[in-house]
Amino acid sequence: MPTWVVTGGAGFIGSNFVRLALDERPDLRIVTIDLLTYAGNLENLEGVPADRHAFVRADICAPEAMRQAVPQEADALLNFAAETHVDRSILGPLAFVRTNVVGTQVLLDVAREKGVKRFLQVSTDEVYGSLGPGASAFTEASPLAPSSPYAASKAAADLLLLAARHTYGQDVVITRCSNNYGPYQFPEKLIPLMLSNALEDKPLPVYGDGRQVRDWIHTDDHSRAVLAVLDGGRPGAVYNIGARSERQNIDVVREILREVGKPESLIRFVKDRPGHDRRYAMNPARIEEELGWRPRVSFEEGLAETIRWYRDHADWWRRVKDGSYREFYAKWYGRR
Repeated sequence: MPTWVVTGGAGFIGSNFVRLALDERPDLRIVTIDLLTYAGNLENLEGVPADRHAFVRADICAPEAMRQAVPQEADALLNFAAETHVDRSILGPLAFVRTNVVGTQVLLDVAREKGVKRFLQVSTDEVYGSLGPGASAFTEASPLAPSSPYAASKAAADLLLLAARHTYGQDVVITRCSNNYGPYQFPEKLIPLMLSNALEDKPLPVYGDGRQVRDWIHTDDHSRAVLAVLDGGRPGAVYNIGARSERQNIDVVREILREVGKPESLIRFVKDRPGHDRRYAMNPARIEEELGWRPRVSFEEGLAETIRWYRDHADWWRRVKDGSYREFYAKWYGRR
C-alpha cells in the first residue's frame, strides 16, 4: 500500500487534499502531521477512513519529532504546512520564517534520511509579487519578487527545494497555486470572512477600494493538480496552478451578498493593508500541456457550492470564530 506523508493536513487546503486523495486512491495510506496551531482543526479530518489514515501532532521544525513521524521509505512527502495569512506575517514575520523556511529545511533533511521517494512543496503565486493591470500572467520563468514576509518565506522555501535538487539530487517538485476557496477555509481569508459575516449581518471589511485582482480556484481543483504533479511532474520542476479566473475582490464580495440575499450596505471599506499586491494571475500552461490537468469547477459553481457548505456547517465556522473549536483537540486526545 503506497504511503504518503501530508504535513499541515489539518488545515484548509491540506485537509481537503487528504479527503480527496483518500477518496480517489482506495489503495493509499496517509500519515497526516500537523502541530494544530490556530489554523489547524481536527474537525476538518472527521470521517476520513481510520484504517488508511493516521494523525500525528508534531512540529515540522523539530527534527527528532519528524524522524519519528515520517515512515521509512515513504512514497511521498507533501508539505502543505505553512503560516499563510499576510496580515499576520506583517505583525509577526519571525513565525513565518520559522515554519515556512526552517520547517521546510527540516523536512527536506528528514526526507533524505528516511529515503522518501518524492518531496512536493505546496507554494503560492505570491512569490512572484504583484502584476500590473495589463501584464501577462505569471509563468514559472517569472522572477521571484515577494512583497510580504509571508511571500518571502515561501519563496525562500522554494529555493531550498531547488538547492536540495541541485546539491543532493533529491526528487523534489514545487506547485505554486493561486487563491483557493472552498469548505473548511479558516474565516480570516476573504471568502469565508465575508460569507460568515454576511450570514450574521455583520459589517464586511474590504481593504482599500476593493479592486485588488485575484485568480480564484476551487480547492478540489488544486488538490487534483497536486496529484497530477506528484504522479508525473519532472524532478526539480515548478508548476503554476490557476483557473484563469481573475476577479476583483469587491466583485467577489458583492456576488456573495447577492447569493445570500444581503444588502451591499454591509460593506465597509477600511484602510488598505501595507504593501498590498494589486493583482495576481497565473499561467497554468505547463501543467496543462505536460500533465493534462484542467480545472473542473467554474467560479460560479464553486462559489455557490461553498456558500451552501458554509450555510449547512454554521456550527463549524461559528466554533472557529469564537475559538471553541480548540476544545475538540482535548476531546480527541482524550479518547485515544
